Amino acid sequence: MKQSPAQDWGPEPSAWAPMRRPVFRALWIAQLAANMGTWMQTVGAQWLMGDLGGGAFEVALVQTATTLPVFALVVPAGALGDILDQRRLLLGGQLLMFLGAAGLAGVTAAGAATQGLLLGLTALMGVGEAFCISSFQAIQPELVSREEIPQAALLNSANGNVARAAGPALGGAMIAATGPEATFALNALSFLGVLIVLYAWKRPVTHRPLGSEHIRDAIRAGARYVRSAPLFGAVIGRSGLFMIFAGGLWALLPTVARGPLGLSAGGYGLLLASVGLGAVLGAVLLPSVRSHLKTNVLVTGAMVVYAATMAVIGLVPSALAVAAALIVSGLAWVAVLSTLSASAQVLLPAWARTRGLAYYQLVFMGGQALGGVGWGMAADRLGVGTAFVVSGIGLLVTTVVGTRVLPMPSGPVDVRPAQIWADVPDVAVPGRDAGPVLVTVEWRVDRGNAEAFIEAMRPVGMSRRRTGASLWGLFEDMADPTLFLETFTVGSEREHLRLIMERGTKVDQELEARALALTRPGSKPFVRHMIWAYASGRDEELSSLP
Repeated sequence: MKQSPAQDWGPEPSAWAPMRRPVFRALWIAQLAANMGTWMQTVGAQWLMGDLGGGAFEVALVQTATTLPVFALVVPAGALGDILDQRRLLLGGQLLMFLGAAGLAGVTAAGAATQGLLLGLTALMGVGEAFCISSFQAIQPELVSREEIPQAALLNSANGNVARAAGPALGGAMIAATGPEATFALNALSFLGVLIVLYAWKRPVTHRPLGSEHIRDAIRAGARYVRSAPLFGAVIGRSGLFMIFAGGLWALLPTVARGPLGLSAGGYGLLLASVGLGAVLGAVLLPSVRSHLKTNVLVTGAMVVYAATMAVIGLVPSALAVAAALIVSGLAWVAVLSTLSASAQVLLPAWARTRGLAYYQLVFMGGQALGGVGWGMAADRLGVGTAFVVSGIGLLVTTVVGTRVLPMPSGPVDVRPAQIWADVPDVAVPGRDAGPVLVTVEWRVDRGNAEAFIEAMRPVGMSRRRTGASLWGLFEDMADPTLFLETFTVGSEREHLRLIMERGTKVDQELEARALALTRPGSKPFVRHMIWAYASGRDEELSSLP
């Protein structure tokens, strides 16, 4: 699936265009409050871990406790998002986060907090986030128009970073005044707004002619889609490489604040507020910058700038210099994340959006979790300043390599639903789990077009795999070189019908049309749909025949 190198997002809507949408606006405001509460809790949890005797490694584990549950659960949660009502799944996840924050407030206020309890209740909140994170991204195309998705992604990234600007400073002040339990209590209350908006949202019911998938099959279908979508794979790869090294900043910044800079909790909050200020500047500047730069150039440049700021933070023991570097890193951070997120959303069709975004988040959060542990250990061994410099160098190297090996897509592809197969097979018992099913397609191609046809069928094969096929192949008749036979299998009759009826997109349609244009004039591909002769239930069907 190739694209032209030119920027192809179309006319750039206003940066604030998504705010005209009532549900998007209400949810954005509610999430702002929740994100502020989360950042207040982040400061409180990391500071409390220090008060409980934790060193750099234990403080870094607070980030890991948040992200590791997401890493472990986001794939099945993403599959559930495509199977169940996403609104209800979001409500359940938000409720878990409320319970985790409330529990942490209670044990801290009672003086019963331990390192284990702190990490355990933080992990419970991570479980709730696992059920929400992909679904929140997946519902964005339902809340705004397709053209507004990049702006929505930017506003959502800015949301978290506006909260990063205000939440840490407020959290640091509250810790100094009343202790960390107040930050946990306010975080619990902040989830109520999101719960109210989600409860009031009248989301249209998703129509599934073949019913809901089994979670096992949904997970497999998601993995198969990601393996066969090279553009989406490039977005995932760049995200993972970025987070492994960029996550070192968030894991080590509390140690820098306590150690080389000698700051209080309030000072640490101001450092995080500097990142948020940079993100707010990014939200204002990026729409204009994006209209002048290709996606690959924007992401690569922002990653290089972020790497440079990490080196400054590690080498310069000045609170003012670190704060200035953090403003720049906040701008670069929101540029990278909003562009990656928007690219991921527009590359996925509706049927696979939540589970596909789950794999995106798996790599993103997994890189952050592993990076948190790794850079915490590096700081204990090498010193926090050296760890910052090494992580910055690593990010610079992987960015240069990623630009060549994993170039970002220049714009969206058309993943709107489309009917690929003109004829749907007439089956006696539709939607069974019997199978597998073998599909064969005979193509007639003049010899002069043979090589071009073979090349045109490669992306068609990827298309078949994305929609549910396995063991795809293209064969040339040894006795008649004008006859080509395409074959592939589908795991069950139910999956076969989903491939035909539910999973085709405009881009799949276009790929097949390119191959069809190279066939013999007047010929039409001849398709057979064949089920495994020993499929489960065949004996019962035969015995019922007259």
